[in-house]
Amino acid sequence: MNITQEPLSETSAKIVVKLDEADYKDKVKAELKRIGQTHVIPGFRKGHISIDQLNRRFGREVKSDIINRESAKAVYDFIEKEGIHALGNPLALNVTEINLTDKDYTFEYEIALAPAIDVKLDKSVTLPFYTIAVDDKMVEEQDKGLREQFGAQVPGEEVDEKALVKGTIMQLDAEGNVLTTEDAIQVLDGIVAPFTFADKDQAALFMGKKVGDKVRFNPAATAGDNLAEVASMLHIDKEAAADVKGDFELAISEIIVARPAELGDEYYTNVFGPDKVHNEEEYKQAVSNMIAGQLRPNSEALFSDDAHKYLVETYGDVKLPLDTLKRILKANNPEEFTDENIDARMEDMVPGLKWQLISDAVCKALDVKVEENDLLGRAIAIARQQFAQYGMYNLDDETVADTAKRFLANDNFRERIYDEVRNGKMFYAVRQAVTADEKTVSLDEFKALIEDRNKANATE
Repeated sequence: MNITQEPLSETSAKIVVKLDEADYKDKVKAELKRIGQTHVIPGFRKGHISIDQLNRRFGREVKSDIINRESAKAVYDFIEKEGIHALGNPLALNVTEINLTDKDYTFEYEIALAPAIDVKLDKSVTLPFYTIAVDDKMVEEQDKGLREQFGAQVPGEEVDEKALVKGTIMQLDAEGNVLTTEDAIQVLDGIVAPFTFADKDQAALFMGKKVGDKVRFNPAATAGDNLAEVASMLHIDKEAAADVKGDFELAISEIIVARPAELGDEYYTNVFGPDKVHNEEEYKQAVSNMIAGQLRPNSEALFSDDAHKYLVETYGDVKLPLDTLKRILKANNPEEFTDENIDARMEDMVPGLKWQLISDAVCKALDVKVEENDLLGRAIAIARQQFAQYGMYNLDDETVADTAKRFLANDNFRERIYDEVRNGKMFYAVRQAVTADEKTVSLDEFKALIEDRNKANATE
């Protein structure tokens, strides 16, 4: 086998593959023998047909399959071995008819060559990095939220904005009297959460009420006509809930209020883990650090946006092999890419293609690699976030890791995580390589910055 590369243009090349009989003869013979041993062929017992008979019956088809497969494999192996950065799949330039008599064959393939991009990222490049300052108000709000989250539900004296209300719920007639008919709706173990009501006027009816008080309210209004919620509140099915429009009376027997957690070792451990926080001063600093960590992704996202814009403006003026790529797309996907739409489709694809080439060059220049442990680490973080949504904060590492591995077994999830991790590592490497002009701003200033950026992007 002989493989050579010939330039066609500045952005494309031709790969010529020449095969002689020695390159495929043994493979053809082996495939014919396999067919004879495994196929039922009329007139012959399985495994008792001669190689000559097999060759007459299947030789041309088998030879064609083997030769085409070998030539295509040779092209891909050549591209990998020579380190050729090709875009898309090789495009066959000639259709060669395979017969039983010819021994030597030549195949030609056109490849689209990716332009070389020489990325330079060092301290001579300056990009802004905006850090959002954590203020006392943020710490107070986070402290309040954490105490409520890790607090307890206890009996209360009166209904407040976070209370649960228990009692009997009785259906009323139009005059406001409790219905006593056989089909009247009566719930002896009712429970409502006014803070979840769709109608805030209905919720206000409960505020300040005490055990023993009675509240007249409208279940349909509290649920915003959500039949499932009405059915759950009144212990009836959804079909019956559709007919419930009038008022009910709730006689309060118990009020459950949320008691915020008190500062102390148990609370510190629940929030931050064992032996991380020991006193109020350390707690406030840990809360501040928590907020800073929550805000950090916003700063990193804005830096990534600035870095992306800089890289595209600096290295985006590259010549792409558009004509070759159009031919490749139309040949490989003739139903999707046609003469009528190929120009418009290619125009839409160019920005993404250029960014892919630029990001590849950046990763190569900064030696950015994505390892399996990187993917697992990100999947574990996602798993912990999902568990936290259900109030499970302190699961053991093995359980979380097993969940993360199941995530990565899904090809679509794995691909999404790979792109996320690659971009994260790449922009982090960029930030380390260039001069990051640190700017500390308030949250409001940061929001205004983002708003201005979005407006500018919308007009481009």
